[in-house]
Amino acid sequence: MNSANSFALGKDHRASRLIVVMLAVGFAALLAAATASFWIQRQNEANSELVAHTLSVEASVNGFASANERMETARRGLFLTGDPAFERLMSESLMEARSRLRELGDLVSDNPNQRARVARLTALLNAYERHHRQTLGFAAAERRAMLAGFANDAGVNYVRSVRVVVNQMAEDERDLLRAREAQQNATRQLFNGVLVGTALLILIVAIATLLLIRRNLFDLRSSREELKLFNEDLEAQVDARTSELKRANGEIQRFAYIVSHDLRSPLVNVMGFTAELETARQTIAGYLQKSDRDGWDAPDSATRLAIEEDLPEAIGFIRTSTQKMDRLINAILNLSRQGRRSLAPEQLDLTAMARGIADSLQHRVQETGTQLNVGALPPIVNDRVAIEQILSNLIENALKYLKTDRPGVIDVTGRIEQGRALIEVADNGRGVDPRDHERIFDLFRRSGQQDQPGEGIGLAHARALAYRLGGTIEVSSALDEGSTFRLSLPTEWRSGDENA
Repeated sequence: MNSANSFALGKDHRASRLIVVMLAVGFAALLAAATASFWIQRQNEANSELVAHTLSVEASVNGFASANERMETARRGLFLTGDPAFERLMSESLMEARSRLRELGDLVSDNPNQRARVARLTALLNAYERHHRQTLGFAAAERRAMLAGFANDAGVNYVRSVRVVVNQMAEDERDLLRAREAQQNATRQLFNGVLVGTALLILIVAIATLLLIRRNLFDLRSSREELKLFNEDLEAQVDARTSELKRANGEIQRFAYIVSHDLRSPLVNVMGFTAELETARQTIAGYLQKSDRDGWDAPDSATRLAIEEDLPEAIGFIRTSTQKMDRLINAILNLSRQGRRSLAPEQLDLTAMARGIADSLQHRVQETGTQLNVGALPPIVNDRVAIEQILSNLIENALKYLKTDRPGVIDVTGRIEQGRALIEVADNGRGVDPRDHERIFDLFRRSGQQDQPGEGIGLAHARALAYRLGGTIEVSSALDEGSTFRLSLPTEWRSGDENA
């Protein structure tokens, strides 16, 4: 199964993409809503602070105006009655007015227009206080004249000017308050709109996603039922095919055994009569030698050539062919016996096994000056004899087909990969032409220069054993670049894994 399908959410790629897009849009909407809510909340807090600030300024302005009116009232009462209590009230109101003015100056420090007005109020209050102190020193006649024209008194004019400035400040703050309240309302409406829009978007995405998932669940249910039927049919086919393969393998084994035995009888006869012919040839050759010594009449030259050259050559060819045929028959019998042998899985220390094989080949390793390295191999549960035959074949082949013009290096390594044991035998020898990568695993087939003994049986036998053990053997190689044979095996083989 390919990796893209492993994460599929629907029956097809289009449905999967739609579901992923819908989910992405939903999460994006939630993220946008959270971000917008955070930003709007900050804006709302800022607006609330501005509104509160404006209300504080307005309250401070009103407090100053109230103190200013009390101060003027106390001043008038003082001049009309001369009661010292009005003097105390005048001083208290003046102090409160100055305190309110300082507070107001701090509050409007960020507003240039209001700062200018606070400065104006400060100047008017100072002038008012100076005028009041002057009037306290008036004589009786001056006091009566001031009271007679009190409506035009300078102090009254200062108070009127203060009222004008205070009204201007209050009006500006009311304008600011209206603007900031409007901004606060707009922010609140924006917040509500974002929430409603996000909710609608999430609702739409959720409905669309649920519909897609519902449709895909229906498709998956149908696919599961189809897959179940297919698996049942496939299992039946596999069982039938396995039975056929087992019968075919048994027939092949019996055929190989019968053929080997049937071939061996005439082969033994041929080899026996070849020996008889060799004995007869030696007798005739002795007769010729005796005739030469005794001076008899020798046969003609053609007969002599046949006796001394043609006959020995023919007998040599026959003997070589029969010996080769005998080796092949023995190999077929061995394969037949191995195919019928019952496998016995056991815990194997592959590292110790490979090092034992390397030790048995030390004489050859030393003769060729080869460096044979055996690394740590993973432990497995499998048939000892079969695994030992496979590893022996691979290591012996690596040692057999090294190049004579460079020091040989053979590395035997292993690891666990995707739940299977992977053993590699790598060399820097002759290599195998890529066209022959599969050919070398065929029975009685070899590749490259035929200067080493062998019948082309080893790798075929090794791969057949690997198949029986639930494994595979592959090669990666190029000419003159060495070869790497990879043996893949289950970490724990069971009899049901046998590929017979």
